[in-house]
Amino acid sequence: MVGGMGVLGVIWHGLRDSFLMAWEVWWALALGFAISAIVQAWVPRERIEGLMSGSGARSVGWATGLGAASSSCSYAAIAIEKSLFQKGASAASALAFQFASTNLVWELGLVLWVLIGWQFTAAEYVGGIVMVVLMTLLLRLFVSPRLERQAREHAIQADTGHQHHASGTQLDWRERLTSIEAWSDVAYNFRGDWEMLWKEITLGFLLAGFIAQLGNGFFESLFIRHAPAPLPTIENVIIGPVIAVLSFVCSVGNVPLAAVLWSGGISFAGVLAFLFADLIVIPILLIYRKYYGGRFTVRITALMFVTMVIAALIVDAIFSALGLIPTGPRPTRADIFSSIAVNYKLALNVMGVAIFAGLFWLTARRGAIDPVCGMKVDRATAVTSELAGQTFYFCADRCRDAFEADPEKYLADAAHGQRLNAAHAHH
Repeated sequence: MVGGMGVLGVIWHGLRDSFLMAWEVWWALALGFAISAIVQAWVPRERIEGLMSGSGARSVGWATGLGAASSSCSYAAIAIEKSLFQKGASAASALAFQFASTNLVWELGLVLWVLIGWQFTAAEYVGGIVMVVLMTLLLRLFVSPRLERQAREHAIQADTGHQHHASGTQLDWRERLTSIEAWSDVAYNFRGDWEMLWKEITLGFLLAGFIAQLGNGFFESLFIRHAPAPLPTIENVIIGPVIAVLSFVCSVGNVPLAAVLWSGGISFAGVLAFLFADLIVIPILLIYRKYYGGRFTVRITALMFVTMVIAALIVDAIFSALGLIPTGPRPTRADIFSSIAVNYKLALNVMGVAIFAGLFWLTARRGAIDPVCGMKVDRATAVTSELAGQTFYFCADRCRDAFEADPEKYLADAAHGQRLNAAHAHH
């Protein structure tokens, strides 16, 4: 396909297909992130976090539940995981949280359903639970108690990330639905997730759009399709994570490329292994090393890879036995990349735009910029500091303390940024 068009043609078709795929799932992304933000803002976590210090089934179960109720962003997941691990959560509980927060969340399931079918959504959720169980059972084969203690000490010394402060106001569900303050908490979680994930999602769509230009012949050279069973499945569940690692894309951004791989001939199990592998992409491995040290990173990466491969094979076997693996024609490029028309999808996407705009407007209406880290914060719930009769707002005590230690530095940085913005606006 690539050979039949010039470079400009490839670029045009790649960008066009990327946009059309985004059009296909925009409403699901907006709705999924909104549901996730509501759960994050309105479901109390403090008591749950206090129950995660052990490594038994109870603490792992709580960790899984909290993960499923959190953001789908892989980067956010590992930051929260580190915080929980620092506070005493076991490695098993912390990893369970991470698996759940990237495999058992609303938005991932919705986008999977829209692009390649409900079977993949169900398999993703079942696989997330299977991975948690396998990881718990296999952990001590890879990580000794001594290495876990060393990793915790390393994590305590690592820098703590920024976290939004919830309002802390206790409201019942009816009061929440009519409270601007409660919806503001939702809006800041929504905005925070988008700000962490928009690059991943954009890259995912772009990769899917351009890789699709290679045609199915390219994928036939990657995936064994006609060898005796179970060789194709085993090869696919190994090559799937390798593609994920090399793509640098994680979380919801993986789903568009998963759709292209499914269209190109990878097996059901291969798609699942690819989706599961968003926690071992190279940028995230570098973060693990920063948080926990090199030895612990190598061990948990090996543990996660083995867990992902085995989980994909188990789920594939279960769904095969139940007759749930799609057996009809694979989706074509036209199916995956859709088209723009006046139909129900247009109405759903308008709804998605309204959700997105409304929640972002709420953060702009009530928001202020942290002068230290640049994060958007809610004036009503932010940490504050008074200086020369002016109030400054911060995402956390850490930023406020840094500001109070040297306010001239941050005020000068803010003034410099304003001058640059004014110069760009003038030109």
